[in-house]
Amino acid sequence: MKLRILLINPWIYDFAAYNLWARPLGLLKVAEYLSSFDVELSLIDCMEDFEVTTHGTGHYRFDEVAKPEILKEVRRKFKRYGMSPRIFRERLRKSGPIDLVVMTSMMAYWYPGIQEAIGIIREELGDVPSILGGIYATLYHKHASDHSGADFIYHGQVNGALKFAISTFGFTMKKKYEKRPYYEVVPFTNPPFAPLLTSTGCPFKCSYCASNILADFSQRSPENVLREVRYFHGRGVTDFAFYDDALLVNSDTHLKPLLRQVIAEGLHVRFHTPNGLHARFIDQELAGLMRQSGFTTIRLSLEIINDVRQMNSGGKVLSEDVERAVLALWKVGFTKKDVGVYIMYGLPGQELNEVMESIEFLKGLGARINLTELAPIKGTQSWDELKRRGVITEDLDPLLTNNSIFPFLFSGYNTEEVEEMKLDVKGYNRK
Repeated sequence: MKLRILLINPWIYDFAAYNLWARPLGLLKVAEYLSSFDVELSLIDCMEDFEVTTHGTGHYRFDEVAKPEILKEVRRKFKRYGMSPRIFRERLRKSGPIDLVVMTSMMAYWYPGIQEAIGIIREELGDVPSILGGIYATLYHKHASDHSGADFIYHGQVNGALKFAISTFGFTMKKKYEKRPYYEVVPFTNPPFAPLLTSTGCPFKCSYCASNILADFSQRSPENVLREVRYFHGRGVTDFAFYDDALLVNSDTHLKPLLRQVIAEGLHVRFHTPNGLHARFIDQELAGLMRQSGFTTIRLSLEIINDVRQMNSGGKVLSEDVERAVLALWKVGFTKKDVGVYIMYGLPGQELNEVMESIEFLKGLGARINLTELAPIKGTQSWDELKRRGVITEDLDPLLTNNSIFPFLFSGYNTEEVEEMKLDVKGYNRK
């Protein structure tokens, strides 16, 4: 009898959440890996319940929930985003007999969603063993072991170690098939968009990012990615979101050939890049290909304008790189509506006036401004620097690393000044 494995993407517990083309790609890669074994797979995505608004994005369904004790003083509503627990229970019952649950995790401060999901699984399915993997499980391995409720905490990328993890519960898996792409293993019904991951990891080591910790840098072939685009486009999908951390690296042999083929085949698509792009790699040719192939939402990473801080944080981009990239994009017809630049605040030792200087710089370029708050990540240089300064401790509850509240709790910023800054940016973006 085939081993019956249920894959689960749990809820988000947060003060705010919006679906910017998100899919549980890590979990889908698990399905891809398991497809070569003689197993039966099913999927419950707790985050599939959202109302589509613009280009496939949309507002998640949510329920207001009680705040954990540690967040009681935060004057914002706490919510569970995604399908209702009632629907989740119904889906569990309909999934039939299950031998094993494999669950993913994303932001560490979303762990209450994992706890609730595992609790309900215990109630509905009994003592079915569970494996938790993903970002939280990897970076906060001990916390996940102590608090998630999962039976096995899986560390790192999907590989043969997952087979070993499954074997610890007494299950044996034999390879029987060729590995298949995830969209053939757990197909979506009328998806409003498709995520694209053309690479894993990142060759840069930014002080605030864990990408190079979570995975070694590797890139898929343009032909392989193009097959995925064709598959979804043939099923009516128009919107595609690149979720790479380093999409533009080696663009002459990676992204440019892909875009040339999309143009040559006349695929009418819209490409979006919610993750910030490396501005230094945008030349005039690439800007033109992006315009012709259908890029609609472009986000560049600047993060900080201070020259010394730029170099100390990894040196992946300088202000002049962003200026050159933005001018190249303007030249081929992109506008402020299409192009946004991320600015980060809440970094260790970062004064608010430094953030405001970055804002004025981007106003001078005419680019849209995307303010983003620091969410400190265990294992990064920023995390270690915050510990060295005595701002946080190693055992800081992940709930307090939420980017919605961390800068207000730990940066020493004046709340009124931050709100005034955000209102100023909002007004500028609307013009």
